[in-house]
Amino acid sequence: MIEMQNVSKMYPNGTIGLKDINLSFDKGEFIVIVGRSGAGKSTLLRSINRLHEISEGDIRIDNRSITKAKGKELRSIRRDVGMIFQNFNLVKRATVMRNVLSGRVGYHSTLRTVLGLFPKADQQLAYNALQRVGIGEKAWTRADQLSGGQQQRVSIARALAQEAKIILADEPVASLDPMTTRQVMDDLRRINQELGITMVVNLHFIDLAREYATRIVGLRAGELVYDGPVEEATDEVFSNIYGREIKDDELLGETDG
Repeated sequence: MIEMQNVSKMYPNGTIGLKDINLSFDKGEFIVIVGRSGAGKSTLLRSINRLHEISEGDIRIDNRSITKAKGKELRSIRRDVGMIFQNFNLVKRATVMRNVLSGRVGYHSTLRTVLGLFPKADQQLAYNALQRVGIGEKAWTRADQLSGGQQQRVSIARALAQEAKIILADEPVASLDPMTTRQVMDDLRRINQELGITMVVNLHFIDLAREYATRIVGLRAGELVYDGPVEEATDEVFSNIYGREIKDDELLGETDG
């Protein structure tokens, strides 16, 4: 479903973001990408939907090159890829419903979406998405009146309303408390299992990676250093990914967010 062929990314200042990455992700997998800060996790994730342009190689989604796509074809490919951000990326003064409906902008003209003229079918789709993540009653509440966990659920609902086949989540629980973290991760796992949506998630905490992933991808300094089933990701494997022994704050402790 996602294929990365010899993908490299070099930033203008000479920093290497990714170095000759070859990966393929199948439909329905729950992949967690781990590594130290600066390892290339966000670069890899944002390259998949072309929020970052790669320097070399090709990325294909459903056998279509997003790297080479332009115009209508690029918009079509991106419709299938939802994105969840660490900081939620919501319009805080808009209602929850309006934020979720923004997942439908790829299906309509710019004028129609600017004016907020979404058909009733889209509104029902958005409401159903909110129901799926347990906050249907918040549909007409302003986004800035929600807790952090609720705001992240709005982000998930937006990706569902988009009818994405793939959801990319960049440190989706980094700013949440432990209880809310597990609630959000449970939502992602349930959506993955019930709807068959492919999940590619960047996580800092190793315990969470082990609990939720079906497959672990490890990056170090922009290079792929591990790719395998979660069952084979031993302490030794994680130490190799991180280039040192694992510290307690890289596990999900009781006081960590």
